[in-house]
Amino acid sequence: MFSAIARVFRTPDLRRKIAFTLAIIALYRFGAHVPAPFVDFPNVQSCLDQSQSTEGLLSLVNLFSGGALLQLSIFALGVMPYITATIITQLLRVVIPHFETLYKEGQAGQSRLTQYTRYLTIALALLQSTTLVTVARSGQLFGTTGIPECEQLLTNDVWWAQLLMIITMTAGTGLIMWFAELVTERGIGNGMSLLIFTSIAATFPAAMGAIWASRGFEVFLLVLAVGIVVVALVVFVEQSQRRIPVQYAKRMVGRRTYGGTNTYIPIKVNMAGVVPVIFASSLLYIPALIAQFNMQPDADNTIPGWVQWIQTYFTNGDSPIYMAVYFLLIVGFTYFYVAITFNPVEVADNMKKYGGFIPGIRAGRPTAEYLDYVLTRITLPGSLYLGLIALIPLIALATVGANQNFPFGGASILIIVGVGLETVKQIDAQLQQRHYEGLLR
Repeated sequence: MFSAIARVFRTPDLRRKIAFTLAIIALYRFGAHVPAPFVDFPNVQSCLDQSQSTEGLLSLVNLFSGGALLQLSIFALGVMPYITATIITQLLRVVIPHFETLYKEGQAGQSRLTQYTRYLTIALALLQSTTLVTVARSGQLFGTTGIPECEQLLTNDVWWAQLLMIITMTAGTGLIMWFAELVTERGIGNGMSLLIFTSIAATFPAAMGAIWASRGFEVFLLVLAVGIVVVALVVFVEQSQRRIPVQYAKRMVGRRTYGGTNTYIPIKVNMAGVVPVIFASSLLYIPALIAQFNMQPDADNTIPGWVQWIQTYFTNGDSPIYMAVYFLLIVGFTYFYVAITFNPVEVADNMKKYGGFIPGIRAGRPTAEYLDYVLTRITLPGSLYLGLIALIPLIALATVGANQNFPFGGASILIIVGVGLETVKQIDAQLQQRHYEGLLR
């Protein structure tokens, strides 16, 4: 293992790429701690130390920003606008035929889609930064804490100061996109995925330290042991796939013979990735948001009953109703997202066009029905796996008193393991191209 790592750093080109990637990551983390203009940084830090009211979607956004959101830094929005814009662009391919046409045009069409994603990212960043500044100005960013410092987070709340904060945070999102593209072009791995990885990994020490301080060293060791088991299980499932064999018939083009090869279609157990968890978290935040705008007491000085019910069951992560709805939403969104991203009819048509067929299955419609049959059944264990992994932070919240950013579960562990595996595979491929043994055996 150590000799393989040494080979990585003895390769000049690979060493430069890794050094460049680490430099971009260092700049990204530095920007996450630089406060935006007119932010009362001491008050913000005091609220972070005394308040832990980060639930629902706010918790997810703060996780993906590496804690920069609640610090009101120049990179407060993190990568969340880009993630949202990418998901929206993928969904619009089903609704807008022009987007699907661009996707099928190859590199040129996908470059246009990437450009649309950038524009949408800036628009979403403008909207989200406006919302964040408005919430910070109202003193509700950390919820109703009763802490005087949390109600005065800005040193100047005039309109031009707020406008400057919005422009700064939006520009920070644009800079993050540029960082990610630089890493993709000149570094190792996918730039945006690595920045997400960095943001989540940055919260691990604080989360584990909080468990040690609140529950003791024995519980800390227990959580660490459970975390190692969970990581091993996630690696096993993320690498699991159903391989559907495909044969290509021989065909003559001029004097050359093409085809006659055997290959397979890999269908992963978890084809949806972390997207269903993000969808479910976002949707579950809506009832709490609606209830928050209806917290004013009635004429008899009582809060409406439906608001109290939502506050009881849909804002507490340890509520059984919240857990059950969260789990069912993840299962449903997994099937929904897989149905959008994998089209059996399109795959079957492409196979038929190039003379490919599944042994024992006729080409065309029977192949599409068979692929749909396999996909539907393999998605079931994948959706149950996602739901159980997403419930780990909520169970930890109820048992060991951890917050919803518990490192060994939910979106965090899925992204950490997925990006880590993909990056190691890319380094391994780079080594093998240079006639060395790879990292993986």
